[in-house]
Amino acid sequence: MLNVRGGAPMIVAALMVAACSGKGEDHADNIAAVSNYIPPSVTSRLDFGSSIERRFQALDRNADGKITKDELPRQDSRLARLDKNGDGVISADEFSKGLLARFDSWDLNKDGSVTTEERRRAEAQQATGENSAAPANSNAPSR
Repeated sequence: MLNVRGGAPMIVAALMVAACSGKGEDHADNIAAVSNYIPPSVTSRLDFGSSIERRFQALDRNADGKITKDELPRQDSRLARLDKNGDGVISADEFSKGLLARFDSWDLNKDGSVTTEERRRAEAQQATGENSAAPANSNAPSR
């Protein structure tokens, strides 16, 4: 049986020696990599849809049921494209349909959820003007 009183200083000494192993640069690189790490995520269409109303209400600062140009985060906001009928305001219906369409465009394998990788790939495809790509998971159920 290990003598706890005698074993504790030995453990502390071993940890101190390990901490001074001369791999400071590797440790600093690991800390930098961890600090920039964004954990992968999976968002279902249901979860995404449930956040749409909250987003709309946050943008609709005067609570009149529509988002006007002065309520957009920026004047050149991509959200302005959600005004499908061209009346100068974004209704809750236009906002909801537009954001769900964006979600669906990110859902490359059409399984009803978007992973971090799918979102990044879809955004890269949209930035380069690609319309289609091989599904991320060919085993996904079709709709």
